[in-house]
Amino acid sequence: MITLISIAVIAVLLCLAAVSLYNGLVRRRGAVDNAWAQIDVQLKRRHDLIPNLVETVKGYASHERQALEAVVAARSRAVGAQTPKDQAAAEDALSGALKGLFALAEAYPDLKASRNFSELQEELSDTENRIAYTRQYYNDAVLTYNNAIQTVPANIVAGMTGFAPREYFQAPGEERGPVQVRF
Repeated sequence: MITLISIAVIAVLLCLAAVSLYNGLVRRRGAVDNAWAQIDVQLKRRHDLIPNLVETVKGYASHERQALEAVVAARSRAVGAQTPKDQAAAEDALSGALKGLFALAEAYPDLKASRNFSELQEELSDTENRIAYTRQYYNDAVLTYNNAIQTVPANIVAGMTGFAPREYFQAPGEERGPVQVRF
């Protein structure tokens, strides 16, 4: 009888441990999903600011059509990206196009002095900082989640219940290299 009770207690404890591990994995997966949603919110904010910026520049530099079209095309690709890898590449292209647009401001003193352009530029800069923070938060959540599903004994529960590793939001290769400064 004592053996049967001991086996039942051990079985109940193992079930409780499995449920606890499963619930912990669900919470970590939820944290990753929430972090991705926060990135999405900030990217949407960025994407919403860009048409206003393009319209402002258009008023001062309408013949700079190529730079304006590059920003619009890059924004469209960024809005349509789905995976963290695709999103990172699209956002990198958008950042490059925006740099070209801001370089235009140097050639147009009236544009550079425009209050509307300055406010949009500052708001975009603030949004870029928020995006950087949310990307870091997302990658931290992915690290915690991936570690949880790959360590013993949670990896057993994760494997049985379909938890898969998540992808980090990584900068494209050229952004990770050394910065070249030329005078």
